[in-house]
Amino acid sequence: MTETILHDYWRSSASYRVRIALNLAEIDYRAVSVDLVAGDHKAEAHVALNPQGLVPVLEIDGHRFTQSLAILDYLSETRALGLLPANPAEAARVRALAHSVAVDVHPVCNLGVVGHVSRLLPDQPDAKVDWMRRFIPPGLAAFEALLEGFDQAPYCCGDRPSLADICLMPQLYNARRWEADYRACPRIRAVEAACAAHPAFAAAHPDSVGPH
Repeated sequence: MTETILHDYWRSSASYRVRIALNLAEIDYRAVSVDLVAGDHKAEAHVALNPQGLVPVLEIDGHRFTQSLAILDYLSETRALGLLPANPAEAARVRALAHSVAVDVHPVCNLGVVGHVSRLLPDQPDAKVDWMRRFIPPGLAAFEALLEGFDQAPYCCGDRPSLADICLMPQLYNARRWEADYRACPRIRAVEAACAAHPAFAAAHPDSVGPH
């Protein structure tokens, strides 16, 4: 059996999602750090793995995959994780919930975008923080409203972690990091507590895998 290798960065939201799924699937893997701050993702060796120069890159089952949402689909389908309901309509609703943060909020709050904002506004040292606080809270408020259509028992969409939980938790890590307020989101906070208590989520948390 080939070794499973995850090329990731400890604070990368996309990498964090994949770590959760690997843990849920109980897949042993070797982590290879790609330091985004140091620019390792733009190095020739990494671009050879992923021409986009992004993380994560997952090497598994003799394949190499990029794009966290595609990786999550692969792991769910090959390891029976059940991240989406079997019913197509219900699956679309859960996928939309997950994508509301993974597709609409995360991209405008990633390192490359926010770093560019800071470079454009060198005379505004708080530009990065202001940016995060501008985009994260409305995205989480929308997620909270979408949660009304699901039964949090105790996770986003029922009694087991779904794609939505895996996409939500990294965004909450960023919200806390940048002090983006989501105190008015009781459903999200209840899901956060349930996920934080789950070993697969806890082991994937940046504080568990990052530099100490």
